[in-house]
Amino acid sequence: MANPTRKFKVGVVGATGMVGQRFLCLLSEHPWFDVVVLAASARSANKTYENAIGNKWCMDTPIPEKYKQMVIADAENDIDKITSMVDFVFCAVNMPKDQIKELEEKYAKHECPVVSNNSAHRFTDDVPMVVPELNAEHINIIPSQRKRLGTKRGFIAVKSNCSLQSYVPALFPLHEKFGVKDVLVCTYQAISGAGKTFETWPEMIDNVIPYIGGEEEKSEKEPLKLWGKIEGDKIVSADKPNFTAQCIRVPVSNGHLGAVFVNFENKPSVDEAIEIWNNFKGRAQELELPSAPKKFLNYFTEPDRPQIKSERELENGMAVSIGRLREDTQYDYKFVCLSHNTLRGAAGGAVLLAELLAAEGYLD
Repeated sequence: MANPTRKFKVGVVGATGMVGQRFLCLLSEHPWFDVVVLAASARSANKTYENAIGNKWCMDTPIPEKYKQMVIADAENDIDKITSMVDFVFCAVNMPKDQIKELEEKYAKHECPVVSNNSAHRFTDDVPMVVPELNAEHINIIPSQRKRLGTKRGFIAVKSNCSLQSYVPALFPLHEKFGVKDVLVCTYQAISGAGKTFETWPEMIDNVIPYIGGEEEKSEKEPLKLWGKIEGDKIVSADKPNFTAQCIRVPVSNGHLGAVFVNFENKPSVDEAIEIWNNFKGRAQELELPSAPKKFLNYFTEPDRPQIKSERELENGMAVSIGRLREDTQYDYKFVCLSHNTLRGAAGGAVLLAELLAAEGYLD
């Protein structure tokens, strides 16, 4: 395992939201990262975390004791103080996109690396958007970003959209060998992806909403950046495969399911595809990062799997489950895949990205 020489002091910006809460649960016993400061909006600033959260805590486990009496800093007005206390921050704020861009750049320009769960910088040319098993090499754009920002340590790195984490990991290793040509995907997305629970969103009980604002555009465009290449001082997105997506909100607490239809340049056999999935390892597994699943892609042979309830927590919610691979009448193949949207898809994916950055020396 790649072990850093020290523990990193960490801040969580946006600590009171659902993803912020998930960060705190994941980081409470983390072997490399020690949370020393919590930040949120001016509404929560100067309150203890326990008081600020009140009845808004929505994780299955209680608030970790170590955070209850921490006094919350103002994410926008206390940047000097926050950045003086930490080695880097996780960012999961709920603000307009332009304000998020500005806020994250301010932290970076204070020589504080930012590992972001937000979408604001996903298409900034020199900001790496990384799934550590798939495109870890994109972090090598960071020196170019630092040059633009005028920083020595500060930079921004982001994780991709939560819905991508179900289907893109399944396609990525097949593309390398067989050339993925066309992809149609329908995603069935949990309500926690909107930061909601059934208590706060009773309209979702016994309901399906066939629209999630901005999600289809992200689902079609972001995979091409993951498949892109560093050229000079920017990451240039790939021009294929062709993606089309429909994204649907379903009455599930956690877990995004994708139904995928795919055409290949060279069609693999069913056995070849399953073997590639079951044997696939990425940089996160090579480095044995603390949050990395030992087996990233898991194929289920049962006709009714994967299911959200039984598979979303696989490998602490960091693995991807795949099933029902079969030939299609209009595409080469169809299959379903599943990931935990607030673990692999949000806070867990960001923690794994931070571990990659630490192991590769970008947080020193």
